[in-house]
Amino acid sequence: MRIETERLTIRDFTPDIAQDVYENSLDEDNRRFVPDEVFETVEEAAETIAFLISQYGRTEGPLAYPVFTRSGGTNIGYVQMVPLDGGVWEIGYHIAKKHTGNGYATEAVRAFLPVMANTVGTDEVHGICLSENIASKHVLLKCGFEPVFEGTGDYQGEKREIFRSVWKPSE
Repeated sequence: MRIETERLTIRDFTPDIAQDVYENSLDEDNRRFVPDEVFETVEEAAETIAFLISQYGRTEGPLAYPVFTRSGGTNIGYVQMVPLDGGVWEIGYHIAKKHTGNGYATEAVRAFLPVMANTVGTDEVHGICLSENIASKHVLLKCGFEPVFEGTGDYQGEKREIFRSVWKPSE
């Protein structure tokens, strides 16, 4: 899989980027908002990459893809589709802290959503983040997600204040 935007390339994971994935996972935003996606060692990142690669060509998910800058080819994060219960899919994304504030997450999600919704055969995608994650809420809203709930809900097995939204393709 390969998606190119004006500034980004989204493509399949390869084992050789384990160091980048490890380093990108360590920033304070990742630890705060998606602690289950923090890798404590390069080896742990490599094991996860191997698992994610094994999911390509399937539609059970998760389907995760690294995001690179087109100029320089720097790995700056990832986008993913993750299956939830009942045939529902959720978008996920992370841009490493040193690359945030440049609109990369919005650009990646906008390009990724229609391609992956078609790939997994869904006509809606959910976006879920902690309510305090203002940047993530902004990305979802800028990408056409409609808010459906904000309040206490389940987030990674804990009761937290969450923001839930839904995206549907334009008709």
